[in-house]
Amino acid sequence: MKHAFRKIIPLLLTLCIALSGCAAQEAEKKDSSKLQIVCTNFPAYDFAREMAGDRAQIKLLIKPGAEVHSYEPAPKEIVAIQESDLFICNGGESEAWVETLVSDDVNVLRMMDCVETVAESSEGIYASDHDHEGEHDHDADHDHEHEEEELDEHVWTTPGNAAKICYALCDKLCELDPDNANEYMLNYEVYNAKLMELDIDIRTTVMNGVRKTLVFADRFPMRYFTREYGLTYYAAYPGCASQTEPSAKTVAFLIDHVREENIPAVLYMEFSNEKMADVICEDTGCKKLPFYSAHSITAQQFEDGVTYIDLMRMNIETLKEALY
Repeated sequence: MKHAFRKIIPLLLTLCIALSGCAAQEAEKKDSSKLQIVCTNFPAYDFAREMAGDRAQIKLLIKPGAEVHSYEPAPKEIVAIQESDLFICNGGESEAWVETLVSDDVNVLRMMDCVETVAESSEGIYASDHDHEGEHDHDADHDHEHEEEELDEHVWTTPGNAAKICYALCDKLCELDPDNANEYMLNYEVYNAKLMELDIDIRTTVMNGVRKTLVFADRFPMRYFTREYGLTYYAAYPGCASQTEPSAKTVAFLIDHVREENIPAVLYMEFSNEKMADVICEDTGCKKLPFYSAHSITAQQFEDGVTYIDLMRMNIETLKEALY
């Protein structure tokens, strides 16, 4: 799909130019006194509105509730990117379309460039490994050296990384709009203080727990989070794998660990079908609890003004049940 999309990029660009009427309508909605910022995902959007405040019009490309990993921009969205003052994307393989689309004239901030990245399937124990490799020993340092590793793209999932991304974003805004640099820097200082408070609250929650192990009956986008806070984990699949239906071995593997370690709750990610969590809970009697990567939010959450910090504080409440 990605390679096919790259082949039609020139056609899409030609179509964008041809659709001048649509582009004009988009332009009419713009406030020329404000920076025009386009973001691919929700974390970028939320960080941008925190850093820019009322000084920018911010467009979110991946709509609330939409599948984030298969997104491809529509022609009018390509126009918005090309005409933006700043385009904020995550980077990485899932946004490979960015590199074939964005010209040198577009000011781009890639969130993955702002932090230290880690491999997608490092440091964890994944139930799906047993579907293909048979019964052999896995430890916390298992790094799938036999495979070509991809970088984990979910870099925003710790407050510390969020702060680094916001610092880079603040710097970009000051460069684009130096007359209002003091306001952007103040916005950063205020938001950074909130992120640091969040970080302390997460650390305190983890420190007070009676266990340090989490079980994710789902895909696993929280590697930066567990790494930062010293948590071990069992997960059904590494990263945002394409598997949707769990195998019997995958479910049995997680059930065994829930029983062996007396885990009180299994976790599922937002937008999950929760099937695997339901099976494990029925078999073991444990709870199922949501955990938020903040990659996207529902339409209702968006309407309600839910923020990245709100979602992370929901995770703290989940940790209190899963670790205590």
